[in-house]
Amino acid sequence: MTARLLCRELPYESPAVMSEKEREKWDARYSDAAPPPSQPSADLVALGPFFPPSGRALDIAGGAGRHAVWLAERGFETTLVDISPVGLDLAAKRAHAHGVHIHTHRADLDTEPLPHGPWDLIVIFHFLLRPLFATFPQILAPNGILAVVHPTLQNLTRHPKPGADFVLREGELRTLVSDVHFDVLHSEEGWLAEGRHEARMVAKRKNSEPTI
Repeated sequence: MTARLLCRELPYESPAVMSEKEREKWDARYSDAAPPPSQPSADLVALGPFFPPSGRALDIAGGAGRHAVWLAERGFETTLVDISPVGLDLAAKRAHAHGVHIHTHRADLDTEPLPHGPWDLIVIFHFLLRPLFATFPQILAPNGILAVVHPTLQNLTRHPKPGADFVLREGELRTLVSDVHFDVLHSEEGWLAEGRHEARMVAKRKNSEPTI
């Protein structure tokens, strides 16, 4: 008797279907009775002294706007890009309540590009999409600042989320930010103020690259 190995293929999901599922997930989270955090993370605020005094700022996957509002209050012309229209609407309302204005831009960054620069500051807090790092030198202004805060694999020793597929490996962030395009101003990994093990970096774009 000849054994047969049966293979069942997983159903194919188009990028549009996956994008819709991701949007629905985050829309549901931002529609939950428990509101998302409204105060900026202390782990990001600590990087503020490295930021330029003003200019155009891009908050990537900033959700309900706690960091976008904080940046606008510091005087930045701030754009928040996120997949969730519910989150973006909440962010705009929060900005209005704080007496500031932010621009909102809906995009699925797995399939759609970031808003065009040049940006004087790009902030990424708890969002990991590795291919984006290759685009930052082209959309940051000369001497523009990139600020990143993201959990590492070590974080899973105390916290179950984000899972292993959504965290940085030890030392990985430093490899994603190219020495060819950036001067690293600050880089660290460890248990930070809010109790997570995170990689935190500030890098300045060199002024010899074109922007788009």
